[in-house]
Amino acid sequence: MRYVMVQIPKQPVPSSPAPPAVPTSADVARLAGVSRATVSYVLNNTSAVRISEPTRRRVQEAARELGYVPHAAARSLRAGHSRMVLMPAPNVPVGPLYSQFINEFQWALSRLDYTVVQYGGIGLQGDEAARAWAELRPVAVLVPGGGLGPQGVHVLKRSGARAVLTLGPERVDGAHALLLDHDGVGHSAGVHLLARGRRRVGVVMPEEPGLEFLSRPRLKGVRRALSGTGATVTELPLAYEEESAARLAARWRSLGLDAVFAYNDEYAMLLMRALQDEGVDIPGETAVVGADDLILGRLVRPRLSTVHIELPSGCELAELVDRVVREPVGVPEVSQVFGARIVHRASS
Repeated sequence: MRYVMVQIPKQPVPSSPAPPAVPTSADVARLAGVSRATVSYVLNNTSAVRISEPTRRRVQEAARELGYVPHAAARSLRAGHSRMVLMPAPNVPVGPLYSQFINEFQWALSRLDYTVVQYGGIGLQGDEAARAWAELRPVAVLVPGGGLGPQGVHVLKRSGARAVLTLGPERVDGAHALLLDHDGVGHSAGVHLLARGRRRVGVVMPEEPGLEFLSRPRLKGVRRALSGTGATVTELPLAYEEESAARLAARWRSLGLDAVFAYNDEYAMLLMRALQDEGVDIPGETAVVGADDLILGRLVRPRLSTVHIELPSGCELAELVDRVVREPVGVPEVSQVFGARIVHRASS
């Protein structure tokens, strides 16, 4: 048998298509028929130079057509700082009230040409967390809750942060402090229950880790309201679970309580449902008060009495951040930004 050797010519390896060129501000300028400086003024929202509205629209349309976005790092080099405002994501459950405030704050900052970045550093605490935040070189940091110390503030400022603001019950040296008076929330609830003739008050203490910096001041406020009146305060550990609420409700009558401040509306509705399942009359046997004034509290029966909380305006806070970024020198400000008032409904 004869074999014929055939040489197969090498096939050229197909080359992958070259990635499309990244559009530049020069491309936008050519398409819009303006200078690169005008493109920069328009896309960086520079207010010092007046640009006519038709020119502004032409530049914006050219940028959209080309898919051009400004280079954040280059813009930061020109300005001497970034436009990033970093917000560490809370490592505790946050309710609708706080979420609404954060959304308003982010929207207001975007209107001032800042980019808000939420940092989800699970497990990072204190100064270790501050060093991780500093690596991103934010121009401002808004820290909700506790955990940040003076050394962490120093690290952030040395890395270029012009504004460090804390949002919590206590101030931190070197940072602008927006104080939230959670003691006042508990005090409002305690005064109301006392005025309604209640003398054996339970206070729900959430078992979820990380909420102590909110629940402890609220408990302290209830104790302050009832101090010297002969009324008693009983701490009630409760997890945000139906099973936990059912166990507490099952032994409710043995506790001898005639009222409960349930930390917030969500825990109040959880516990109220469990108490009703046990046949406890509300408010006949037990008055129930929550906090946050959520709309769901108006839909349950009986309608939930609550502490209405006035959070700071997201727009006002954004303007504060912008002012401190532009004028970073000065003594850190301390502002009381929390208001609390009782809303009396059928549950108390």
